[in-house]
Amino acid sequence: MSFENQEAAGAAGEGPAEFDPAELGYDLRDPDFDGSELEGVEIDFEALNAAVSDEERTEMLRQSLAGFELDDEDLALLDITDFDSAAEHFENPPVVAIVGRPNVGKSALVNRILGRREAVVEDVPGVTRDRVSYPASWLDRKFTLVDTGGWEPDAKGIDRSVAQQAEIAIELCDAVLFVVDSRVGATATDEHVVSLLRRTKKPVFLVANKVDDAVQEPEAAVLWSLGLGEPYPVSALHGRGVADLLDALIKKLPEESAVAQPKLGGPRRVALLGRPNVGKSSLLNKAAGEERVVVNELAGTTRDPVDEQVEIAGRVWTFVDTAGIRRRVHLQKGADFYATLRTATALEKAEVAVVLLDVTQPISDQDLRIIDLVLESGRALVLAFNKWDLLDEDRRRYLEREIEQDLDHVSWAPRVNISARTGRHLEKLVPALETALESWDTRIPTAKFNAFLAELVQEHPHPLRGGKQPRVLFGTQVQNRPPTFVLFTTGFLEPQYRRFIQRRLREKYSFEGSPIVLNMRIREKRPRGQR
Repeated sequence: MSFENQEAAGAAGEGPAEFDPAELGYDLRDPDFDGSELEGVEIDFEALNAAVSDEERTEMLRQSLAGFELDDEDLALLDITDFDSAAEHFENPPVVAIVGRPNVGKSALVNRILGRREAVVEDVPGVTRDRVSYPASWLDRKFTLVDTGGWEPDAKGIDRSVAQQAEIAIELCDAVLFVVDSRVGATATDEHVVSLLRRTKKPVFLVANKVDDAVQEPEAAVLWSLGLGEPYPVSALHGRGVADLLDALIKKLPEESAVAQPKLGGPRRVALLGRPNVGKSSLLNKAAGEERVVVNELAGTTRDPVDEQVEIAGRVWTFVDTAGIRRRVHLQKGADFYATLRTATALEKAEVAVVLLDVTQPISDQDLRIIDLVLESGRALVLAFNKWDLLDEDRRRYLEREIEQDLDHVSWAPRVNISARTGRHLEKLVPALETALESWDTRIPTAKFNAFLAELVQEHPHPLRGGKQPRVLFGTQVQNRPPTFVLFTTGFLEPQYRRFIQRRLREKYSFEGSPIVLNMRIREKRPRGQR
Protein backbone atom coordinates (compact mmCIF):
# COMPACT_ATOMS: atom_id res chain seq x y z
CA MET A 1 0.00 0.00 0.00
CA SER A 2 1.42 3.40 -0.95
CA PHE A 3 1.79 6.24 1.58
CA GLU A 4 -1.03 8.10 -0.19
CA ASN A 5 -3.33 5.06 0.07
CA GLN A 6 -2.48 4.67 3.75
CA GLU A 7 -3.42 8.28 4.40
CA ALA A 8 -6.68 7.85 2.47
CA ALA A 9 -7.48 4.67 4.39
CA GLY A 10 -6.93 6.46 7.67
CA ALA A 11 -9.20 9.31 6.57
CA ALA A 12 -11.92 6.78 5.63
CA GLY A 13 -11.88 5.41 9.17
CA GLU A 14 -10.21 2.14 8.29
CA GLY A 15 -7.43 2.80 10.81
CA PRO A 16 -3.73 3.02 10.07
CA ALA A 17 -2.52 0.23 7.84
CA GLU A 18 0.75 -1.47 8.66
CA PHE A 19 3.67 -0.19 6.63
CA ASP A 20 6.01 -2.66 4.98
CA PRO A 21 9.31 -1.01 3.87
CA ALA A 22 9.53 -3.63 1.11
CA GLU A 23 6.57 -1.94 -0.61
CA LEU A 24 8.96 0.83 -1.62
CA GLY A 25 10.29 -1.62 -4.21
CA TYR A 26 13.86 -1.28 -2.94
CA ASP A 27 15.84 -3.09 -0.29
CA LEU A 28 16.97 -0.43 2.16
CA ARG A 29 19.49 -2.89 3.61
CA ASP A 30 21.27 -3.36 0.28
CA PRO A 31 24.73 -1.73 0.59
CA ASP A 32 24.52 -0.76 -3.08
CA PHE A 33 21.31 1.17 -2.46
CA ASP A 34 22.24 4.87 -2.37
CA GLY A 35 18.79 6.43 -2.34
CA SER A 36 19.07 7.90 -5.84
CA GLU A 37 16.16 5.72 -6.98
CA LEU A 38 13.91 7.62 -4.58
CA GLU A 39 14.63 11.08 -5.97
CA GLY A 40 11.35 12.81 -6.59
CA VAL A 41 9.41 10.20 -4.60
CA GLU A 42 7.29 11.70 -1.81
CA ILE A 43 7.79 9.77 1.42
CA ASP A 44 5.44 10.08 4.38
CA PHE A 45 8.05 10.05 7.14
CA GLU A 46 5.45 10.23 9.89
CA ALA A 47 3.95 6.97 8.64
CA LEU A 48 7.40 5.45 8.26
CA ASN A 49 8.46 6.48 11.77
CA ALA A 50 5.24 5.16 13.28
CA ALA A 51 5.61 1.80 11.55
CA VAL A 52 9.25 1.12 12.48
CA SER A 53 10.50 0.91 16.07
CA ASP A 54 13.69 2.62 17.18
CA GLU A 55 15.41 -0.76 17.52
CA GLU A 56 14.32 -1.86 14.03
CA ARG A 57 15.38 1.45 12.54
CA THR A 58 18.82 1.23 14.16
CA GLU A 59 19.31 -2.35 12.96
CA MET A 60 18.24 -1.46 9.42
CA LEU A 61 20.65 1.45 9.48
CA ARG A 62 23.48 -0.73 10.75
CA GLN A 63 22.96 -3.26 7.94
CA SER A 64 22.71 -0.55 5.29
CA LEU A 65 26.16 0.71 6.32
CA ALA A 66 27.90 -2.59 5.58
CA GLY A 67 29.19 -1.29 2.27
CA PHE A 68 31.11 1.63 3.76
CA GLU A 69 34.52 1.99 5.38
CA LEU A 70 33.26 2.10 8.97
CA ASP A 71 35.24 0.63 11.86
CA ASP A 72 33.93 -0.80 15.12
CA GLU A 73 34.36 2.54 16.88
CA ASP A 74 32.18 4.25 14.27
CA LEU A 75 29.43 1.64 14.56
CA ALA A 76 29.58 1.73 18.36
CA LEU A 77 28.28 5.29 18.20
CA LEU A 78 24.95 3.89 17.01
CA ASP A 79 24.48 2.36 20.46
CA ILE A 80 25.20 5.41 22.63
CA THR A 81 22.42 5.71 25.19
CA ASP A 82 24.18 6.82 28.38
CA PHE A 83 25.93 10.17 28.06
CA ASP A 84 26.87 10.18 31.73
CA SER A 85 29.10 7.13 31.27
CA ALA A 86 30.28 8.39 27.88
CA ALA A 87 31.21 11.72 29.47
CA GLU A 88 33.73 9.91 31.66
CA HIS A 89 35.94 9.60 28.59
CA PHE A 90 35.98 13.32 27.86
CA GLU A 91 39.18 14.90 28.99
CA ASN A 92 39.76 17.51 31.67
CA PRO A 93 43.50 18.16 31.27
CA PRO A 94 45.49 19.87 34.02
CA VAL A 95 46.29 23.57 33.67
CA VAL A 96 49.84 24.94 33.66
CA ALA A 97 50.46 28.69 34.00
CA ILE A 98 53.62 30.47 32.88
CA VAL A 99 54.40 33.56 34.98
CA GLY A 100 57.27 35.99 35.22
CA ARG A 101 58.41 39.53 34.58
CA PRO A 102 57.95 41.06 31.12
CA ASN A 103 60.58 40.16 28.54
CA VAL A 104 61.96 37.08 30.30
CA GLY A 105 60.83 34.83 27.42
CA LYS A 106 57.45 33.51 28.53
CA SER A 107 55.87 33.64 25.08
CA ALA A 108 58.96 32.10 23.49
CA LEU A 109 58.68 29.23 25.98
CA VAL A 110 55.00 28.82 25.10
CA ASN A 111 55.88 28.53 21.42
CA ARG A 112 58.66 26.05 22.17
CA ILE A 113 56.36 23.81 24.26
CA LEU A 114 53.60 23.95 21.66
CA GLY A 115 56.03 23.25 18.83
CA ARG A 116 54.53 26.06 16.79
CA ARG A 117 54.35 29.84 16.83
CA GLU A 118 51.13 30.72 18.65
CA ALA A 119 52.04 33.36 21.20
CA VAL A 120 53.13 36.79 20.00
CA VAL A 121 56.84 37.31 20.64
CA GLU A 122 58.46 40.73 20.42
CA ASP A 123 61.45 42.23 22.16
CA VAL A 124 59.12 44.62 23.94
CA PRO A 125 57.91 44.05 27.51
CA GLY A 126 54.31 42.95 27.84
CA VAL A 127 52.90 42.51 24.35
CA THR A 128 49.13 42.05 24.72
CA ARG A 129 46.91 39.49 23.00
CA ASP A 130 43.35 38.23 23.37
CA ARG A 131 44.07 34.52 23.56
CA VAL A 132 45.65 33.23 26.77
CA SER A 133 45.37 29.43 26.78
CA TYR A 134 46.46 26.67 24.43
CA PRO A 135 46.11 22.86 24.34
CA ALA A 136 49.53 21.22 24.73
CA SER A 137 50.99 17.75 25.25
CA TRP A 138 54.24 16.02 26.10
CA LEU A 139 54.83 12.25 25.88
CA ASP A 140 51.10 11.76 25.29
CA ARG A 141 50.20 13.69 28.47
CA LYS A 142 47.80 16.50 27.61
CA PHE A 143 47.59 19.77 29.51
CA THR A 144 46.36 23.32 29.00
CA LEU A 145 49.03 26.00 28.84
CA VAL A 146 48.05 29.45 30.15
CA ASP A 147 50.32 32.17 28.82
CA THR A 148 50.46 35.25 31.02
CA GLY A 149 52.82 36.86 28.53
CA GLY A 150 49.95 39.05 27.37
CA TRP A 151 50.16 41.09 30.54
CA GLU A 152 51.40 44.66 30.22
CA PRO A 153 52.50 46.34 33.43
CA ASP A 154 51.58 49.67 34.90
CA ALA A 155 54.91 51.49 34.87
CA LYS A 156 54.09 53.07 38.23
CA GLY A 157 53.51 49.78 39.97
CA ILE A 158 55.47 47.02 38.30
CA ASP A 159 56.13 45.00 41.48
CA ARG A 160 52.49 45.04 42.48
CA SER A 161 51.36 44.21 38.96
CA VAL A 162 53.60 41.18 38.54
CA ALA A 163 52.62 39.92 41.97
CA GLN A 164 48.95 40.19 41.04
CA GLN A 165 49.65 38.33 37.82
CA ALA A 166 51.26 35.49 39.77
CA GLU A 167 48.47 35.46 42.36
CA ILE A 168 45.79 35.04 39.69
CA ALA A 169 47.82 32.43 37.83
CA ILE A 170 48.29 30.37 40.99
CA GLU A 171 44.57 30.47 41.66
CA LEU A 172 43.65 29.29 38.16
CA CYS A 173 46.15 26.49 37.53
CA ASP A 174 47.41 23.10 38.72
CA ALA A 175 51.12 23.91 38.31
CA VAL A 176 53.26 27.00 37.72
CA LEU A 177 56.29 27.59 35.51
CA PHE A 178 58.04 30.65 36.98
CA VAL A 179 60.37 32.09 34.33
CA VAL A 180 63.42 34.16 35.28
CA ASP A 181 66.02 35.72 32.98
CA SER A 182 69.24 33.94 33.99
CA ARG A 183 71.35 36.72 32.48
CA VAL A 184 69.77 39.32 34.76
CA GLY A 185 69.29 37.13 37.81
CA ALA A 186 66.62 37.54 40.46
CA THR A 187 65.24 41.06 40.77
CA ALA A 188 63.18 42.64 43.54
CA THR A 189 60.10 41.98 41.42
CA ASP A 190 61.03 38.29 41.16
CA GLU A 191 61.44 38.16 44.95
CA HIS A 192 57.94 39.60 45.38
CA VAL A 193 56.47 36.87 43.19
CA VAL A 194 58.50 34.19 44.95
CA SER A 195 56.93 35.17 48.27
CA LEU A 196 53.55 34.25 46.79
CA LEU A 197 54.76 31.07 45.14
CA ARG A 198 56.25 29.76 48.39
CA ARG A 199 52.80 29.79 50.01
CA THR A 200 51.09 27.66 47.38
CA LYS A 201 50.82 23.90 47.68
CA LYS A 202 50.83 23.55 43.91
CA PRO A 203 53.99 22.43 42.06
CA VAL A 204 56.24 25.35 41.09
CA PHE A 205 59.06 24.95 38.55
CA LEU A 206 61.76 27.61 38.49
CA VAL A 207 62.75 28.10 34.84
CA ALA A 208 66.07 29.85 34.24
CA ASN A 209 65.66 31.03 30.66
CA LYS A 210 68.24 32.28 28.14
CA VAL A 211 70.84 29.64 29.09
CA ASP A 212 72.04 29.03 25.56
CA ASP A 213 75.01 26.78 26.38
CA ALA A 214 76.75 24.92 29.21
CA VAL A 215 79.02 27.90 29.90
CA GLN A 216 76.00 29.89 31.12
CA GLU A 217 74.63 27.19 33.45
CA PRO A 218 76.38 28.59 36.56
CA GLU A 219 74.23 31.70 36.13
CA ALA A 220 71.16 29.50 36.53
CA ALA A 221 72.58 27.79 39.63
CA VAL A 222 72.63 31.13 41.44
CA LEU A 223 68.81 31.04 41.43
CA TRP A 224 68.84 28.27 44.07
CA SER A 225 68.84 31.21 46.51
CA LEU A 226 65.19 31.93 45.67
CA GLY A 227 64.13 28.89 47.68
CA LEU A 228 61.96 27.32 44.98
CA GLY A 229 64.11 24.26 44.48
CA GLU A 230 66.28 23.30 41.55
CA PRO A 231 66.37 25.81 38.67
CA TYR A 232 65.80 24.30 35.23
CA PRO A 233 68.26 25.92 32.78
CA VAL A 234 66.62 26.28 29.37
CA SER A 235 66.85 28.25 26.18
CA ALA A 236 63.31 28.81 24.96
CA LEU A 237 64.68 30.31 21.78
CA HIS A 238 66.83 27.29 20.87
CA GLY A 239 64.98 24.53 22.75
CA ARG A 240 67.88 23.60 25.00
CA GLY A 241 66.75 21.97 28.28
CA VAL A 242 63.02 22.23 27.53
CA ALA A 243 62.59 18.44 27.27
CA ASP A 244 64.04 17.94 30.77
CA LEU A 245 61.70 20.61 32.11
CA LEU A 246 58.65 18.97 30.55
CA ASP A 247 59.70 15.52 31.79
CA ALA A 248 59.72 16.87 35.34
CA LEU A 249 56.48 18.78 34.82
CA ILE A 250 54.32 15.87 33.70
CA LYS A 251 55.50 13.78 36.66
CA LYS A 252 53.94 16.35 39.00
CA LEU A 253 50.73 17.05 37.08
CA PRO A 254 47.46 15.48 38.27
CA GLU A 255 45.59 13.22 35.87
CA GLU A 256 42.75 15.76 35.72
CA SER A 257 42.59 19.44 36.56
CA ALA A 258 41.46 20.34 40.05
CA VAL A 259 40.51 23.88 38.97
CA ALA A 260 38.87 23.43 35.57
CA GLN A 261 36.44 20.66 36.48
CA PRO A 262 32.86 21.84 37.13
CA LYS A 263 31.55 20.49 40.43
CA LEU A 264 28.85 17.88 40.01
CA GLY A 265 25.63 17.91 41.99
CA GLY A 266 24.16 20.70 44.09
CA PRO A 267 22.81 23.98 42.70
CA ARG A 268 23.46 24.64 39.03
CA ARG A 269 26.53 26.78 38.45
CA VAL A 270 26.27 30.20 36.80
CA ALA A 271 29.01 32.46 35.43
CA LEU A 272 27.99 36.12 35.51
CA LEU A 273 29.91 37.84 32.73
CA GLY A 274 30.12 41.26 31.15
CA ARG A 275 32.42 44.16 30.53
CA PRO A 276 33.42 46.45 33.42
CA ASN A 277 30.70 48.61 34.96
CA VAL A 278 27.87 46.74 33.26
CA GLY A 279 26.20 45.94 36.60
CA LYS A 280 27.49 42.51 37.64
CA SER A 281 28.17 43.49 41.25
CA SER A 282 24.82 45.27 41.52
CA LEU A 283 23.03 42.17 40.25
CA LEU A 284 24.83 39.97 42.79
CA ASN A 285 23.97 42.35 45.61
CA LYS A 286 20.32 42.57 44.63
CA ALA A 287 20.00 38.82 44.16
CA ALA A 288 21.72 38.08 47.48
CA GLY A 289 19.54 40.59 49.30
CA GLU A 290 22.42 42.27 51.07
CA GLU A 291 25.26 44.65 50.29
CA ARG A 292 28.13 42.19 49.92
CA VAL A 293 30.42 44.30 47.78
CA VAL A 294 31.31 47.94 47.31
CA VAL A 295 29.92 49.26 44.03
CA ASN A 296 30.91 52.50 42.37
CA GLU A 297 31.19 53.93 38.88
CA LEU A 298 34.75 52.70 38.37
CA ALA A 299 35.20 49.28 36.84
CA GLY A 300 36.05 46.57 39.36
CA THR A 301 36.11 46.13 43.13
CA THR A 302 38.15 44.00 45.52
CA ARG A 303 37.14 40.81 47.30
CA ASP A 304 38.61 37.41 48.03
CA PRO A 305 37.89 34.66 45.49
CA VAL A 306 34.69 32.81 46.35
CA ASP A 307 31.75 30.97 44.83
CA GLU A 308 28.45 32.21 46.23
CA GLN A 309 25.06 30.57 46.54
CA VAL A 310 22.24 32.96 45.72
CA GLU A 311 18.49 32.38 45.86
CA ILE A 312 16.45 33.91 43.05
CA ALA A 313 12.67 33.45 42.92
CA GLY A 314 12.82 30.50 45.28
CA ARG A 315 15.64 28.59 43.59
CA VAL A 316 19.26 28.45 44.71
CA TRP A 317 22.06 28.98 42.20
CA THR A 318 25.83 28.94 42.62
CA PHE A 319 27.50 31.97 41.06
CA VAL A 320 31.09 30.95 40.31
CA ASP A 321 34.32 32.91 40.66
CA THR A 322 32.67 36.11 41.82
CA ALA A 323 36.13 37.45 42.63
CA GLY A 324 36.49 37.89 38.89
CA ILE A 325 33.63 40.35 39.13
CA ARG A 326 34.84 42.08 42.26
CA ARG A 327 38.60 42.30 41.96
CA ARG A 328 39.87 45.76 41.10
CA VAL A 329 42.40 45.49 38.29
CA HIS A 330 45.25 47.88 39.07
CA LEU A 331 46.46 47.78 35.50
CA GLN A 332 45.58 49.97 32.58
CA LYS A 333 46.47 48.29 29.29
CA GLY A 334 46.57 44.87 30.98
CA ALA A 335 42.99 45.08 32.20
CA ASP A 336 41.54 43.44 29.08
CA PHE A 337 43.95 40.55 29.49
CA TYR A 338 42.85 39.92 33.05
CA ALA A 339 39.20 40.23 32.09
CA THR A 340 39.70 37.55 29.44
CA LEU A 341 41.55 35.31 31.89
CA ARG A 342 38.85 35.69 34.54
CA THR A 343 36.07 35.07 32.02
CA ALA A 344 37.72 31.87 30.83
CA THR A 345 38.17 30.68 34.40
CA ALA A 346 34.57 31.33 35.38
CA LEU A 347 33.36 29.49 32.29
CA GLU A 348 35.48 26.44 33.11
CA LYS A 349 33.65 26.12 36.43
CA ALA A 350 30.17 27.03 35.20
CA GLU A 351 27.37 25.27 33.36
CA VAL A 352 25.55 28.35 32.09
CA ALA A 353 26.70 31.92 31.47
CA VAL A 354 24.65 35.06 31.96
CA VAL A 355 26.17 37.80 29.81
CA LEU A 356 25.09 41.27 30.94
CA LEU A 357 24.73 43.94 28.28
CA ASP A 358 24.28 47.65 29.09
CA VAL A 359 21.28 48.82 27.06
CA THR A 360 22.29 52.46 27.49
CA GLN A 361 25.51 51.83 25.53
CA PRO A 362 26.05 50.42 22.03
CA ILE A 363 26.90 46.72 21.87
CA SER A 364 30.70 46.75 21.85
CA ASP A 365 33.46 44.54 20.49
CA GLN A 366 34.22 43.58 24.08
CA ASP A 367 30.62 42.38 24.56
CA LEU A 368 30.94 40.25 21.44
CA ARG A 369 34.30 38.83 22.56
CA ILE A 370 32.75 37.72 25.84
CA ILE A 371 29.88 36.03 23.99
CA ASP A 372 32.39 34.32 21.70
CA LEU A 373 34.24 32.98 24.76
CA VAL A 374 30.98 31.45 25.99
CA LEU A 375 30.40 29.82 22.60
CA GLU A 376 33.95 28.46 22.51
CA SER A 377 33.53 27.02 26.00
CA GLY A 378 30.35 25.18 24.99
CA ARG A 379 28.37 26.53 27.95
CA ALA A 380 24.67 27.39 27.91
CA LEU A 381 23.95 31.09 27.36
CA VAL A 382 21.46 33.68 28.63
CA LEU A 383 21.58 37.33 27.54
CA ALA A 384 20.55 39.82 30.23
CA PHE A 385 19.93 43.37 29.02
CA ASN A 386 20.65 45.49 32.09
CA LYS A 387 19.67 49.07 33.01
CA TRP A 388 16.37 48.61 31.18
CA ASP A 389 14.82 51.23 33.48
CA LEU A 390 17.12 53.85 31.91
CA LEU A 391 16.24 53.01 28.30
CA ASP A 392 14.51 55.75 26.31
CA GLU A 393 12.61 55.35 23.05
CA ASP A 394 15.38 56.71 20.83
CA ARG A 395 17.95 54.31 22.28
CA ARG A 396 15.44 51.44 22.09
CA ARG A 397 15.21 51.75 18.30
CA TYR A 398 19.00 51.65 17.93
CA LEU A 399 19.21 48.73 20.36
CA GLU A 400 16.75 46.64 18.36
CA ARG A 401 18.83 47.22 15.23
CA GLU A 402 22.06 46.30 17.06
CA ILE A 403 20.52 43.08 18.38
CA GLU A 404 19.39 42.13 14.90
CA GLN A 405 22.79 42.84 13.34
CA ASP A 406 25.35 42.01 16.06
CA LEU A 407 23.63 39.20 17.96
CA ASP A 408 22.14 37.28 15.05
CA HIS A 409 24.57 34.39 15.64
CA VAL A 410 23.11 33.90 19.15
CA SER A 411 19.47 34.55 18.31
CA TRP A 412 18.75 31.21 20.02
CA ALA A 413 19.80 32.53 23.44
CA PRO A 414 17.02 33.50 25.90
CA ARG A 415 16.83 37.24 26.51
CA VAL A 416 15.70 38.97 29.70
CA ASN A 417 15.35 42.70 30.28
CA ILE A 418 16.31 43.62 33.83
CA SER A 419 17.49 46.36 36.14
CA ALA A 420 20.14 45.09 38.52
CA ARG A 421 19.95 48.36 40.47
CA THR A 422 16.22 48.18 41.22
CA GLY A 423 15.75 44.40 40.93
CA ARG A 424 13.16 44.84 38.18
CA HIS A 425 12.37 41.52 36.43
CA LEU A 426 15.25 39.79 38.17
CA GLU A 427 12.98 36.79 38.74
CA LYS A 428 12.80 36.30 34.95
CA LEU A 429 16.37 35.06 35.04
CA VAL A 430 15.21 31.78 36.59
CA PRO A 431 13.03 30.48 33.71
CA ALA A 432 15.66 31.67 31.23
CA LEU A 433 18.39 29.78 33.08
CA GLU A 434 16.22 26.69 33.42
CA THR A 435 15.37 26.72 29.71
CA ALA A 436 19.01 27.11 28.68
CA LEU A 437 20.17 24.30 30.98
CA GLU A 438 17.37 21.99 29.87
CA SER A 439 18.50 22.49 26.27
CA TRP A 440 22.14 22.01 27.28
CA ASP A 441 21.21 18.69 28.88
CA THR A 442 19.10 17.48 25.92
CA ARG A 443 19.65 13.95 24.56
CA ILE A 444 18.20 12.76 21.25
CA PRO A 445 18.12 8.97 20.68
CA THR A 446 20.11 7.85 17.67
CA ALA A 447 17.09 6.35 15.90
CA LYS A 448 15.07 9.56 16.24
CA PHE A 449 18.01 11.69 15.14
CA ASN A 450 18.46 9.58 11.99
CA ALA A 451 14.75 9.75 11.25
CA PHE A 452 15.10 13.53 11.43
CA LEU A 453 18.15 13.43 9.12
CA ALA A 454 16.42 11.16 6.59
CA GLU A 455 13.48 13.50 6.28
CA LEU A 456 15.67 16.58 6.06
CA VAL A 457 18.01 15.13 3.42
CA GLN A 458 15.13 13.78 1.34
CA GLU A 459 13.47 17.21 1.28
CA HIS A 460 16.69 19.23 0.93
CA PRO A 461 19.60 17.17 -0.45
CA HIS A 462 23.11 18.59 -0.42
CA PRO A 463 24.03 20.46 -3.64
CA LEU A 464 26.34 18.73 -6.10
CA ARG A 465 30.08 19.19 -5.51
CA GLY A 466 32.28 18.43 -8.50
CA GLY A 467 29.50 16.44 -10.10
CA LYS A 468 28.96 14.33 -6.98
CA GLN A 469 26.42 14.69 -4.22
CA PRO A 470 27.70 14.12 -0.67
CA ARG A 471 25.38 11.86 1.32
CA VAL A 472 24.73 11.73 5.03
CA LEU A 473 25.12 8.04 5.93
CA PHE A 474 24.02 8.43 9.52
CA GLY A 475 24.41 10.66 12.53
CA THR A 476 24.44 10.32 16.28
CA GLN A 477 24.62 12.49 19.37
CA VAL A 478 27.87 11.65 21.13
CA GLN A 479 27.39 13.87 24.18
CA ASN A 480 25.29 16.57 25.75
CA ARG A 481 26.46 19.60 27.73
CA PRO A 482 26.66 20.90 25.01
CA PRO A 483 24.70 18.74 22.54
CA THR A 484 27.35 17.37 20.20
CA PHE A 485 26.54 15.43 17.04
CA VAL A 486 28.68 13.49 14.59
CA LEU A 487 27.57 13.08 10.97
CA PHE A 488 29.09 10.30 8.87
CA THR A 489 29.07 11.38 5.24
CA THR A 490 30.38 10.30 1.85
CA GLY A 491 31.92 13.71 1.22
CA PHE A 492 32.53 17.17 2.62
CA LEU A 493 29.40 19.09 3.65
CA GLU A 494 29.48 22.78 2.83
CA PRO A 495 29.38 25.12 5.87
CA GLN A 496 26.06 26.55 4.64
CA TYR A 497 24.52 23.08 4.62
CA ARG A 498 25.81 22.34 8.12
CA ARG A 499 24.29 25.60 9.35
CA PHE A 500 21.06 24.56 7.64
CA ILE A 501 21.08 21.27 9.56
CA GLN A 502 21.68 23.17 12.81
CA ARG A 503 18.76 25.53 12.08
CA ARG A 504 16.46 22.58 11.41
CA LEU A 505 17.64 20.89 14.61
CA ARG A 506 16.67 24.00 16.55
CA GLU A 507 13.30 24.17 14.80
CA LYS A 508 12.50 20.59 15.79
CA TYR A 509 14.16 20.26 19.21
CA SER A 510 14.46 23.94 20.23
CA PHE A 511 17.87 23.90 21.98
CA GLU A 512 17.00 27.38 23.22
CA GLY A 513 19.97 28.71 25.14
CA SER A 514 22.43 25.99 24.16
CA PRO A 515 25.11 25.91 21.47
CA ILE A 516 25.09 22.92 19.12
CA VAL A 517 28.30 21.23 17.97
CA LEU A 518 28.14 19.45 14.61
CA ASN A 519 31.17 17.40 13.57
CA MET A 520 31.75 15.37 10.39
CA ARG A 521 33.51 12.12 9.57
CA ILE A 522 33.90 11.24 5.90
CA ARG A 523 33.68 7.55 5.01
CA GLU A 524 33.89 6.02 1.53
CA LYS A 525 32.39 2.86 0.02
CA ARG A 526 34.28 -0.37 0.37
CA PRO A 527 35.50 -2.02 -2.82
CA ARG A 528 32.96 -4.64 -3.88
CA GLY A 529 35.29 -7.54 -3.10
CA GLN A 530 35.63 -6.43 0.55
CA ARG A 531 31.94 -6.30 1.42
